Amino acid sequence: MTAVVFWALAVVSVAAGVAVFVVDSMARATFALLASLLAVGAAFLLIDLEYLGVLIVLMMVMEMLVMAVFMIMYMMNPAGLMPMRMVHNNRAALVISGSVFVLLAAGIFGTSWPSRRGRPPADPAHALGLAIMGPKMLVMMVVGVAILATMISTVVLATHRGRYDRYGDDLRRGRPLDPGPEPAAEDGREQPR
Repeated sequence: MTAVVFWALAVVSVAAGVAVFVVDSMARATFALLASLLAVGAAFLLIDLEYLGVLIVLMMVMEMLVMAVFMIMYMMNPAGLMPMRMVHNNRAALVISGSVFVLLAAGIFGTSWPSRRGRPPADPAHALGLAIMGPKMLVMMVVGVAILATMISTVVLATHRGRYDRYGDDLRRGRPLDPGPEPAAEDGREQPR
């Protein structure tokens, strides 16, 4: 049963990865990439690599959400949903990606890898987690806060006014200054903004 679920997750991951380059909008490509990476994280959880599986799921969900927030704020078309060509310069892309693949494969098979020294740890995932995060936990916490501050600052800078600006700088305006034309004054002219 585990093997069937693993291969199903592998198929979902590859299919969603292909969909990233097939769909016609940035938002759909983002969510296809998220689906692919969630399937990879679930596959890691399935083979008892809990730490890496949870890390992949948490990091990819947050990364894709940040990407979606930035798309909604900064893309000219609404939220990246308008159809657009997702692949540019196909020939050069194929040549470059094929060359990089051949180079990496040659590096894998051409390198004289060192032989294993000692015995593997009892829990390889735990040892890997300590090796990756142990001495760098403070750095990761600071980076997380910096990313959160960047997101909040971007949202604040993207909005040209806050919710209290509707009532004026001193908050004494009787009616809020909402988007759109103001109600006509008694003399028929629009109220100044």
